[in-house]
Amino acid sequence: MRELDVLGVRVEMPTNQPIVLLRERDGERYLPIWIGAAEATAIAYAQQGVVPPRPLTHDLLKNVIDDLGHTLSEVRIVALKEGVFYASLIFDGSLEVSARSSDAIALALRTGTSIMAEESLLDEAGVAIAQDEDDEVERFREFLDHVSAEDFQQEAGDEAGGEAEGGDEGEGGPRAS
Repeated sequence: MRELDVLGVRVEMPTNQPIVLLRERDGERYLPIWIGAAEATAIAYAQQGVVPPRPLTHDLLKNVIDDLGHTLSEVRIVALKEGVFYASLIFDGSLEVSARSSDAIALALRTGTSIMAEESLLDEAGVAIAQDEDDEVERFREFLDHVSAEDFQQEAGDEAGGEAEGGDEGEGGPRAS
């Protein structure tokens, strides 16, 4: 298992599909995961330290976990099947619960929990950025410094609460050209 850091979220053009970009800690691979707009907002809020007046879904889940006396020990991105990423929440070091990767990431950010990925998953879906492509990564980081959670709110007329492409069990992953 390899630990990942969340670099942030952005909107992929021209599809206007939000994406969360993870980077292998102490490595050179990046893991892009296409997610829904609501999940992008939840991740951006957590990264920016935004505390809503009432708990949002991921805040509520964190509160329930805390109030029941449990600990989210680890978040694992475990598989990519038919373009959909799968994750697991590990509670109290041993109890494993299946989750969408975007929800798992949003919860990990709220609880300060490590995000891990299977080595085989990084081999399959990870993208190595060459040294000459570091400028693109820096531009992405600059973008993240200026983006706000409101940038991911759905436009009027869009379906509310829709899921990312790939079904309701996970998020879309690499797409064939």
